[in-house]
Formats: sequence, structure tokens, C-alpha cells
Amino acid sequence: DGTVVATKYTGDHYSGQCDVGDWTNIVTVSAGGFHTVGLKADGTVVATKYTGDHYSGQCDVGDWTSIVAVSAGYVHTVGLKSDGTVVAVGNNGHGQCDVSNWTDIIAVSAGNSHTLGLKADGTVVATEYKRGGYQYSGHCDVSGWKDIVAVSAGDSHTVGLKADGSVVAVGNNAYGKCDVSNWKDIVAVSAGDSHTVGLKADGSVVAVGNNAYGKCDVSNWKDIVAVSAGDSHTVGLK
Repeated sequence: DGTVVATKYTGDHYSGQCDVGDWTNIVTVSAGGFHTVGLKADGTVVATKYTGDHYSGQCDVGDWTSIVAVSAGYVHTVGLKSDGTVVAVGNNGHGQCDVSNWTDIIAVSAGNSHTLGLKADGTVVATEYKRGGYQYSGHCDVSGWKDIVAVSAGDSHTVGLKADGSVVAVGNNAYGKCDVSNWKDIVAVSAGDSHTVGLKADGSVVAVGNNAYGKCDVSNWKDIVAVSAGDSHTVGLK
């Protein structure tokens, strides 16, 4: 019915990210590091009112219009417009909001410190990473990718799903989270903080990377139609 629910927050770093009880007419949602974003049926966007100490403007989406997709990064928010251009607000310390010149985009994904755009021709663009004191891991090196149908931005790695059901990945390969070259028959991918999840055409799920908290223990899942990889957990929709 277009309303939204969120788990009750029980930790010490609550920033209002679960305050979605009054949202209506929502068609999709995206959860970031400290905020939640909702796309409304009329193409406008809402975001939780930030109450924490790390606010960087990532919830300043009140003037957005003609939006068809949203993605919430760690402390930035990205919106895809109906004309194929992209808007972004929030922390731009690594250039993750430098998307104003992008065109012909059909999907976006916001990571920790970078943003990806999937173009209509199957190529991928990424924000030019500004180190800002942090080590660059190559997670924006996607210029040679082609025949891509979906992208997912993780913390320090990037995953792309190809039209033939294979998967490519670049960036920090700690824990083997980029070891996806042998995957096949994949229909959806999701890059988490330190792991990568793939949904197969038969409804089963594969995962690689850091298995702390058991977030890669998906080998017995079946009849899954969507997956999402978080920081320390993985979710599958049956």
C-alpha cells in the first residue's frame, strides 16, 4: 500500500534512520549508513530526518523531482532522473557526488565512498575517486566493462552483472569478496561491506567474502527472488 516499516533500532548510534512510520505513496526504498531514502510515486524523494553527529547533507532531497530510482550510500544519496541524468547530495570527500555530467544512465548504485552509473549501452561509469587520506582500492576501475545489466557498489569493491549471467568485480579483494569469476546463471548481485552475494536463475544463492556472523551461509537457500548484502548480514526474499 506504499507505506514503509523498519526494524526497531536498539543500538547506541541511532540517527533517526528508522523513523519512516508516516511515509506514504512510496514505490522503492534504500538504506544508507545513517539514513533511509524513499522514492514516491510522483517522482519526489523523502529521507529520514537526521539526528546524529555525522550529517553531511545526505537527507537534503526535498527539492528533487522526476526521480525514477534512488540509492543511499554511507553518507550520500544518489537519484536517477527520468531523462537519464543523475543528482547527488551528501559527503563528497571522495568525489562520490560528482555526477552532474552523467547522461544516458539507467541505474545507479551508491557505495561507501563511490557512485556507479549503468549506461543504456551496457557500459559503466564511476565517480573519480579522490583519496582524501584513504587508500584507493581500484573500485572505480570499470571503464573497460561492457554488456553489463546491473551494478552494485560495496564499501571498497564494485560488482557488475553481465548479460550472459556471469559476474565481474574490481576493488579491494580482502576475504575474496571479488572472487566471482566462476559464477554463472546469475540474475542479480549485491555488494556488501566485505562480501558479495549472487542470486541464481534457479532461485539459489551464492556468496563470497568475509563470513563473520555467518553472512555468507546461504548455500541452503532456495526459491529466492531478490537479495541484499548489508554490512554484517544478508537478506533474501522468497
